[in-house]
Amino acid sequence: MNIRETAPRISELEKISTRTDTRDYLAKAGAVKDKIKDWFVVDVDAHVNETSFWSEVTDRIDNDVLRYIAKAFRDRTGSPPGLLNANGPLYQDLGGRIMHQQAIAEPTPPGLHRQVQLTQRAMEAMGLDYMVVFPTPMLSLGMHPQADAEVALGNAYNRWLIEEILPQDKRQVALLYLPFNDPEASVETVERFADAPGVVGFSVASTRHKPVWHNSYMRLYAALQETGKPLGFHAGFSWGDPSFQQINRFIGMHSLSFVHFNMIHMTNWVLNGLPERFPKLKVIWIESGLAWIPFLMQRLDSEFMMRTSECPLLKKRPSEYMQEMYYTSQPLERSNMKLTQATFEAMHAETQLLYASDWPHWDFDAPSSITKLPFLNEQAKRNILGLNAARLFGLEVPPAKSGKRIAPQPVAVPAE
Repeated sequence: MNIRETAPRISELEKISTRTDTRDYLAKAGAVKDKIKDWFVVDVDAHVNETSFWSEVTDRIDNDVLRYIAKAFRDRTGSPPGLLNANGPLYQDLGGRIMHQQAIAEPTPPGLHRQVQLTQRAMEAMGLDYMVVFPTPMLSLGMHPQADAEVALGNAYNRWLIEEILPQDKRQVALLYLPFNDPEASVETVERFADAPGVVGFSVASTRHKPVWHNSYMRLYAALQETGKPLGFHAGFSWGDPSFQQINRFIGMHSLSFVHFNMIHMTNWVLNGLPERFPKLKVIWIESGLAWIPFLMQRLDSEFMMRTSECPLLKKRPSEYMQEMYYTSQPLERSNMKLTQATFEAMHAETQLLYASDWPHWDFDAPSSITKLPFLNEQAKRNILGLNAARLFGLEVPPAKSGKRIAPQPVAVPAE
Protein backbone atom coordinates (compact mmCIF):
# COMPACT_ATOMS: atom_id res chain seq x y z
CA MET A 1 0.00 0.00 0.00
CA ASN A 2 1.26 3.40 -0.89
CA ILE A 3 1.34 5.47 2.29
CA ARG A 4 1.21 8.69 0.32
CA GLU A 5 -2.08 7.63 -1.29
CA THR A 6 -3.83 6.80 2.03
CA ALA A 7 -2.54 9.70 4.17
CA PRO A 8 -5.11 12.49 4.75
CA ARG A 9 -4.59 15.54 2.62
CA ILE A 10 -3.64 18.62 4.61
CA SER A 11 -4.23 22.05 3.16
CA GLU A 12 -2.38 25.01 4.55
CA LEU A 13 -4.56 27.88 5.78
CA GLU A 14 -4.02 31.29 4.27
CA LYS A 15 -1.70 33.36 6.40
CA ILE A 16 -3.33 36.26 8.22
CA SER A 17 -2.25 39.60 6.84
CA THR A 18 -3.42 43.20 6.70
CA ARG A 19 -5.61 42.12 3.75
CA THR A 20 -7.42 39.35 5.66
CA ASP A 21 -11.20 39.68 5.48
CA THR A 22 -12.91 40.93 8.66
CA ARG A 23 -15.22 37.90 8.59
CA ASP A 24 -12.20 35.59 8.67
CA TYR A 25 -10.73 37.45 11.62
CA LEU A 26 -14.03 37.01 13.45
CA ALA A 27 -14.77 33.47 12.28
CA LYS A 28 -14.77 32.07 15.84
CA ALA A 29 -17.63 34.41 16.74
CA GLY A 30 -19.87 32.34 14.47
CA ALA A 31 -20.74 29.75 17.10
CA VAL A 32 -22.03 32.36 19.54
CA LYS A 33 -23.72 34.27 16.72
CA ASP A 34 -25.91 31.24 15.98
CA LYS A 35 -26.86 30.88 19.66
CA ILE A 36 -28.00 34.50 19.98
CA LYS A 37 -29.64 34.87 16.58
CA ASP A 38 -32.97 35.62 18.29
CA TRP A 39 -31.41 38.21 20.62
CA PHE A 40 -31.25 41.97 20.02
CA VAL A 41 -27.55 42.87 20.04
CA VAL A 42 -26.10 46.39 20.00
CA ASP A 43 -22.39 47.16 19.94
CA VAL A 44 -22.12 50.51 21.73
CA ASP A 45 -18.45 51.12 20.96
CA ALA A 46 -16.84 50.30 17.63
CA HIS A 47 -14.48 52.44 15.59
CA VAL A 48 -14.22 53.87 12.11
CA ASN A 49 -10.82 54.47 10.55
CA GLU A 50 -11.36 58.12 9.74
CA THR A 51 -7.77 58.83 8.71
CA SER A 52 -8.12 56.26 5.92
CA PHE A 53 -10.61 58.69 4.42
CA TRP A 54 -8.98 61.87 5.68
CA SER A 55 -9.51 63.83 2.48
CA GLU A 56 -13.25 63.15 2.72
CA VAL A 57 -13.23 64.47 6.29
CA THR A 58 -11.03 67.53 5.83
CA ASP A 59 -12.86 68.61 2.66
CA ARG A 60 -15.81 69.24 4.98
CA ILE A 61 -13.97 71.68 7.29
CA ASP A 62 -16.07 74.86 7.58
CA ASN A 63 -13.10 77.15 8.25
CA ASP A 64 -11.58 78.16 4.89
CA VAL A 65 -8.07 78.70 6.27
CA LEU A 66 -7.91 75.41 8.19
CA ARG A 67 -9.37 73.53 5.21
CA TYR A 68 -6.63 75.00 3.01
CA ILE A 69 -3.95 74.01 5.55
CA ALA A 70 -5.35 70.48 5.79
CA LYS A 71 -5.20 70.14 2.00
CA ALA A 72 -1.61 71.37 1.98
CA PHE A 73 -0.65 68.60 4.42
CA ARG A 74 -1.74 65.96 1.91
CA ASP A 75 1.41 66.45 -0.15
CA ARG A 76 3.62 65.79 2.85
CA THR A 77 4.95 62.40 3.95
CA GLY A 78 4.83 60.89 7.42
CA SER A 79 2.23 61.11 10.14
CA PRO A 80 0.02 62.21 11.78
CA PRO A 81 -2.37 63.35 9.05
CA GLY A 82 -2.77 67.07 8.60
CA LEU A 83 -3.99 69.06 11.63
CA LEU A 84 -4.17 65.99 13.90
CA ASN A 85 -2.02 65.74 17.02
CA ALA A 86 -0.12 62.56 17.90
CA ASN A 87 -0.61 60.77 21.23
CA GLY A 88 2.78 59.11 21.63
CA PRO A 89 4.41 55.80 20.60
CA LEU A 90 1.99 53.13 19.40
CA TYR A 91 2.45 49.51 20.44
CA GLN A 92 -1.00 48.05 19.87
CA ASP A 93 0.12 45.72 17.10
CA LEU A 94 2.53 43.87 19.47
CA GLY A 95 5.51 44.25 17.18
CA GLY A 96 3.50 43.34 14.09
CA ARG A 97 1.86 40.22 15.50
CA ILE A 98 -1.65 41.72 15.46
CA MET A 99 -1.92 42.47 11.78
CA HIS A 100 -5.36 44.05 11.85
CA GLN A 101 -4.00 46.79 14.10
CA GLN A 102 -1.27 47.74 11.63
CA ALA A 103 -3.61 48.48 8.73
CA ILE A 104 -6.98 47.42 7.35
CA ALA A 105 -6.16 46.74 3.72
CA GLU A 106 -8.75 44.08 2.91
CA PRO A 107 -10.33 44.59 -0.50
CA THR A 108 -13.90 45.81 -0.86
CA PRO A 109 -15.94 45.81 -4.09
CA PRO A 110 -17.42 48.93 -5.70
CA GLY A 111 -20.72 50.13 -4.30
CA LEU A 112 -21.27 51.17 -0.69
CA HIS A 113 -18.60 53.28 0.99
CA ARG A 114 -15.61 51.18 1.99
CA GLN A 115 -16.01 52.04 5.69
CA VAL A 116 -19.68 51.01 5.58
CA GLN A 117 -18.74 47.67 4.03
CA LEU A 118 -16.04 47.01 6.64
CA THR A 119 -18.48 47.75 9.44
CA GLN A 120 -21.13 45.54 7.86
CA ARG A 121 -18.68 42.64 7.75
CA ALA A 122 -18.02 42.97 11.47
CA MET A 123 -21.74 43.22 12.22
CA GLU A 124 -22.43 40.13 10.13
CA ALA A 125 -19.69 38.11 11.80
CA MET A 126 -20.75 39.00 15.36
CA GLY A 127 -24.52 38.93 14.80
CA LEU A 128 -25.17 42.61 15.58
CA ASP A 129 -28.39 44.54 15.00
CA TYR A 130 -26.81 47.98 15.52
CA MET A 131 -23.31 49.34 15.84
CA VAL A 132 -22.42 52.71 17.42
CA VAL A 133 -19.30 54.07 15.73
CA PHE A 134 -16.59 56.38 17.10
CA PRO A 135 -13.46 57.92 15.60
CA THR A 136 -10.00 56.55 16.39
CA PRO A 137 -7.00 58.94 16.07
CA MET A 138 -9.35 61.85 16.72
CA LEU A 139 -9.82 60.63 20.29
CA SER A 140 -6.57 62.47 21.07
CA LEU A 141 -7.96 65.82 19.89
CA GLY A 142 -8.72 66.84 23.48
CA MET A 143 -4.97 67.44 23.89
CA HIS A 144 -4.70 69.51 20.72
CA PRO A 145 -2.95 72.84 21.41
CA GLN A 146 -5.38 74.64 19.06
CA ALA A 147 -9.01 74.68 20.13
CA ASP A 148 -10.12 75.91 16.71
CA ALA A 149 -8.53 72.84 15.10
CA GLU A 150 -10.57 70.57 17.39
CA VAL A 151 -13.73 72.43 16.45
CA ALA A 152 -12.97 72.29 12.73
CA LEU A 153 -11.98 68.62 12.66
CA GLY A 154 -14.73 67.50 15.04
CA ASN A 155 -17.50 69.07 13.01
CA ALA A 156 -15.96 67.96 9.69
CA TYR A 157 -15.95 64.40 11.02
CA ASN A 158 -19.57 64.79 12.17
CA ARG A 159 -20.59 65.99 8.72
CA TRP A 160 -18.70 63.11 7.08
CA LEU A 161 -20.63 60.62 9.19
CA ILE A 162 -24.01 62.27 8.62
CA GLU A 163 -23.57 62.91 4.92
CA GLU A 164 -21.53 59.91 3.80
CA ILE A 165 -21.60 56.98 6.25
CA LEU A 166 -24.80 56.80 8.30
CA PRO A 167 -27.26 57.15 5.38
CA GLN A 168 -25.85 54.04 3.68
CA ASP A 169 -26.80 51.69 6.53
CA LYS A 170 -29.46 52.63 9.10
CA ARG A 171 -28.01 50.07 11.52
CA GLN A 172 -24.87 52.16 11.89
CA VAL A 173 -25.45 55.04 14.31
CA ALA A 174 -23.23 57.50 16.15
CA LEU A 175 -22.55 59.58 19.23
CA LEU A 176 -21.19 62.68 17.51
CA TYR A 177 -17.93 64.36 18.47
CA LEU A 178 -18.20 67.39 20.79
CA PRO A 179 -15.29 69.90 20.54
CA PHE A 180 -15.23 70.15 24.32
CA ASN A 181 -12.29 72.57 24.57
CA ASP A 182 -14.66 75.22 23.19
CA PRO A 183 -17.92 75.18 25.21
CA GLU A 184 -19.79 77.56 22.90
CA ALA A 185 -18.80 75.59 19.81
CA SER A 186 -20.00 72.42 21.57
CA VAL A 187 -23.44 73.97 22.08
CA GLU A 188 -23.51 74.90 18.39
CA THR A 189 -22.62 71.30 17.49
CA VAL A 190 -25.57 69.99 19.49
CA GLU A 191 -27.97 72.51 17.97
CA ARG A 192 -26.67 71.82 14.48
CA PHE A 193 -26.66 68.02 14.45
CA ALA A 194 -29.01 66.75 17.19
CA ASP A 195 -31.85 65.93 14.80
CA ALA A 196 -29.74 64.39 12.04
CA PRO A 197 -30.73 60.80 11.13
CA GLY A 198 -28.54 58.21 12.81
CA VAL A 199 -27.40 60.52 15.62
CA VAL A 200 -28.24 58.85 18.94
CA GLY A 201 -26.21 61.15 21.19
CA PHE A 202 -22.96 63.06 21.65
CA SER A 203 -19.56 62.21 23.08
CA VAL A 204 -16.54 63.85 24.66
CA ALA A 205 -13.05 62.49 24.07
CA SER A 206 -12.07 62.11 27.74
CA THR A 207 -8.32 62.56 27.26
CA ARG A 208 -8.16 66.25 28.10
CA HIS A 209 -7.64 68.63 31.01
CA LYS A 210 -10.90 70.61 30.97
CA PRO A 211 -12.97 70.32 34.19
CA VAL A 212 -16.54 69.20 33.51
CA TRP A 213 -17.86 71.25 36.43
CA HIS A 214 -16.91 74.63 34.94
CA ASN A 215 -19.80 77.07 34.53
CA SER A 216 -18.96 77.53 30.85
CA TYR A 217 -20.38 74.03 30.19
CA MET A 218 -23.78 74.49 31.82
CA ARG A 219 -25.42 75.70 28.59
CA LEU A 220 -24.07 72.62 26.85
CA TYR A 221 -25.51 70.23 29.43
CA ALA A 222 -28.85 72.04 29.30
CA ALA A 223 -28.90 71.76 25.51
CA LEU A 224 -28.04 68.06 25.67
CA GLN A 225 -30.74 67.42 28.27
CA GLU A 226 -33.28 69.18 26.07
CA THR A 227 -32.52 66.85 23.14
CA GLY A 228 -33.20 63.79 25.31
CA LYS A 229 -30.06 62.17 23.92
CA PRO A 230 -27.21 60.89 26.11
CA LEU A 231 -23.72 62.26 26.64
CA GLY A 232 -20.84 59.80 26.49
CA PHE A 233 -17.29 60.16 27.79
CA HIS A 234 -15.03 58.03 25.60
CA ALA A 235 -11.72 57.13 27.23
CA GLY A 236 -8.38 57.19 25.46
CA PHE A 237 -4.69 57.27 26.20
CA SER A 238 -1.87 59.77 26.09
CA TRP A 239 1.62 58.76 27.06
CA GLY A 240 2.59 62.43 26.90
CA ASP A 241 0.38 63.35 29.84
CA PRO A 242 2.55 64.28 32.87
CA SER A 243 0.81 61.64 34.98
CA PHE A 244 2.16 58.85 32.75
CA GLN A 245 5.61 60.06 31.77
CA GLN A 246 7.15 58.04 34.60
CA ILE A 247 5.71 54.75 33.22
CA ASN A 248 8.17 52.86 31.01
CA ARG A 249 5.92 50.11 29.60
CA PHE A 250 3.02 50.51 27.19
CA ILE A 251 1.05 47.90 29.15
CA GLY A 252 1.22 50.09 32.26
CA MET A 253 0.25 53.28 30.46
CA HIS A 254 -2.57 51.55 28.58
CA SER A 255 -3.88 49.90 31.77
CA LEU A 256 -4.13 53.18 33.66
CA SER A 257 -4.68 55.88 31.07
CA PHE A 258 -8.05 54.65 29.82
CA VAL A 259 -9.34 54.67 33.39
CA HIS A 260 -7.57 57.79 34.67
CA PHE A 261 -9.38 60.48 32.72
CA ASN A 262 -12.86 59.01 33.14
CA MET A 263 -12.30 58.64 36.88
CA ILE A 264 -11.44 62.33 37.11
CA HIS A 265 -14.43 63.40 35.02
CA MET A 266 -16.76 61.09 36.95
CA THR A 267 -15.51 62.42 40.31
CA ASN A 268 -16.02 66.01 39.21
CA TRP A 269 -19.39 65.22 37.65
CA VAL A 270 -20.80 63.65 40.80
CA LEU A 271 -19.25 65.79 43.56
CA ASN A 272 -20.24 69.02 41.84
CA GLY A 273 -23.86 67.92 41.74
CA LEU A 274 -24.31 67.75 37.97
CA PRO A 275 -26.73 64.78 38.26
CA GLU A 276 -28.95 66.99 40.42
CA ARG A 277 -28.64 70.03 38.15
CA PHE A 278 -29.39 67.98 35.01
CA PRO A 279 -31.42 65.01 36.26
CA LYS A 280 -32.74 63.99 32.84
CA LEU A 281 -29.33 63.97 31.13
CA LYS A 282 -28.19 60.38 30.71
CA VAL A 283 -24.43 59.83 30.90
CA ILE A 284 -22.36 56.94 29.50
CA TRP A 285 -18.77 56.03 30.43
CA ILE A 286 -17.06 54.34 27.50
CA GLU A 287 -14.01 52.06 27.10
CA SER A 288 -12.65 52.24 30.64
CA GLY A 289 -13.50 48.66 31.56
CA LEU A 290 -15.45 48.12 34.78
CA ALA A 291 -12.96 47.37 37.57
CA TRP A 292 -12.64 51.04 38.53
CA ILE A 293 -16.35 51.50 39.24
CA PRO A 294 -16.69 49.78 42.67
CA PHE A 295 -13.38 51.32 43.77
CA LEU A 296 -14.58 54.83 43.01
CA MET A 297 -18.02 54.15 44.48
CA GLN A 298 -16.60 53.08 47.82
CA ARG A 299 -13.88 55.71 47.86
CA LEU A 300 -16.23 58.61 47.16
CA ASP A 301 -18.89 57.33 49.56
CA SER A 302 -16.34 57.04 52.34
CA GLU A 303 -15.05 60.58 51.81
CA PHE A 304 -18.54 61.98 51.31
CA MET A 305 -19.80 60.70 54.66
CA MET A 306 -16.98 62.58 56.38
CA ARG A 307 -17.20 65.81 54.36
CA THR A 308 -20.80 66.19 53.15
CA SER A 309 -20.63 69.97 53.54
CA GLU A 310 -18.33 70.14 50.48
CA CYS A 311 -21.06 68.68 48.25
CA PRO A 312 -24.17 70.74 49.13
CA LEU A 313 -26.05 69.75 45.95
CA LEU A 314 -25.96 66.02 46.63
CA LYS A 315 -29.11 64.41 48.00
CA LYS A 316 -27.70 60.88 48.17
CA ARG A 317 -24.37 59.09 48.18
CA PRO A 318 -22.04 59.33 45.18
CA SER A 319 -22.39 55.60 44.50
CA GLU A 320 -26.15 55.98 44.06
CA TYR A 321 -25.64 58.55 41.31
CA MET A 322 -23.08 56.26 39.69
CA GLN A 323 -25.60 53.40 39.73
CA GLU A 324 -27.95 55.53 37.61
CA MET A 325 -25.35 56.08 34.88
CA TYR A 326 -24.47 53.79 31.98
CA TYR A 327 -21.22 51.97 31.24
CA THR A 328 -19.87 50.05 28.28
CA SER A 329 -18.40 46.63 28.92
CA GLN A 330 -15.12 46.76 26.99
CA PRO A 331 -12.45 45.87 27.95
CA LEU A 332 -14.17 43.49 30.33
CA GLU A 333 -11.85 42.37 33.13
CA ARG A 334 -12.36 38.63 33.75
CA SER A 335 -9.18 37.45 35.49
CA ASN A 336 -11.05 37.14 38.82
CA MET A 337 -14.67 36.14 38.24
CA LYS A 338 -15.71 36.82 41.85
CA LEU A 339 -14.55 40.42 41.50
CA THR A 340 -16.29 40.69 38.14
CA GLN A 341 -19.54 39.47 39.66
CA ALA A 342 -19.23 41.90 42.58
CA THR A 343 -18.63 44.72 40.09
CA PHE A 344 -21.76 43.82 38.13
CA GLU A 345 -23.80 43.82 41.32
CA ALA A 346 -22.38 47.16 42.51
CA MET A 347 -23.14 48.96 39.26
CA HIS A 348 -26.57 47.35 38.63
CA ALA A 349 -25.29 45.87 35.40
CA GLU A 350 -28.64 44.28 34.53
CA THR A 351 -30.02 47.71 33.65
CA GLN A 352 -26.96 49.96 33.28
CA LEU A 353 -24.35 47.96 31.38
CA LEU A 354 -24.07 48.17 27.58
CA TYR A 355 -22.20 45.62 25.49
CA ALA A 356 -19.29 47.01 23.48
CA SER A 357 -16.74 45.29 21.25
CA ASP A 358 -14.19 48.07 20.53
CA TRP A 359 -13.70 46.43 17.14
CA PRO A 360 -11.33 46.60 15.25
CA HIS A 361 -8.86 47.29 18.06
CA TRP A 362 -6.47 44.67 19.37
CA ASP A 363 -8.25 44.09 22.70
CA PHE A 364 -11.81 43.84 21.32
CA ASP A 365 -14.53 41.76 23.03
CA ALA A 366 -16.96 39.61 21.05
CA PRO A 367 -20.54 39.05 22.37
CA SER A 368 -19.25 35.86 24.00
CA SER A 369 -17.62 38.09 26.62
CA ILE A 370 -21.15 38.50 28.01
CA THR A 371 -22.83 35.22 27.07
CA LYS A 372 -20.14 33.17 28.82
CA LEU A 373 -20.38 34.95 32.18
CA PRO A 374 -21.50 32.19 34.60
CA PHE A 375 -23.25 34.42 37.14
CA LEU A 376 -25.72 36.09 34.73
CA ASN A 377 -29.12 34.64 33.85
CA GLU A 378 -30.32 34.73 30.27
CA GLN A 379 -32.47 37.83 30.70
CA ALA A 380 -29.57 39.81 32.19
CA LYS A 381 -27.41 38.78 29.22
CA ARG A 382 -30.12 39.88 26.79
CA ASN A 383 -30.40 43.24 28.54
CA ILE A 384 -26.66 43.88 28.50
CA LEU A 385 -26.18 42.73 24.91
CA GLY A 386 -28.85 45.01 23.50
CA LEU A 387 -32.07 45.77 25.36
CA ASN A 388 -30.44 48.32 27.68
CA ALA A 389 -29.05 50.14 24.64
CA ALA A 390 -32.44 50.03 22.95
CA ARG A 391 -33.99 51.74 25.96
CA LEU A 392 -31.21 54.33 26.19
CA PHE A 393 -31.07 55.25 22.50
CA GLY A 394 -34.68 54.65 21.56
CA LEU A 395 -33.88 51.86 19.10
CA GLU A 396 -36.70 49.77 17.68
CA VAL A 397 -36.56 46.15 18.82
CA PRO A 398 -38.28 43.52 16.65
CA PRO A 399 -40.97 41.71 18.70
CA ALA A 400 -39.22 38.38 18.20
CA LYS A 401 -36.11 39.77 19.91
CA SER A 402 -37.71 41.84 22.66
CA GLY A 403 -37.40 39.44 25.60
CA LYS A 404 -38.41 40.78 29.00
CA ARG A 405 -36.60 43.85 30.25
CA ILE A 406 -35.62 44.16 33.89
CA ALA A 407 -36.88 47.38 35.47
CA PRO A 408 -34.40 49.38 37.59
CA GLN A 409 -34.66 48.55 41.27
CA PRO A 410 -34.48 51.16 44.06
CA VAL A 411 -31.13 51.27 45.80
CA ALA A 412 -31.30 50.31 49.46
CA VAL A 413 -29.18 52.55 51.69
CA PRO A 414 -27.79 50.55 54.63
CA ALA A 415 -28.67 51.92 58.04
CA GLU A 416 -25.86 53.47 60.03
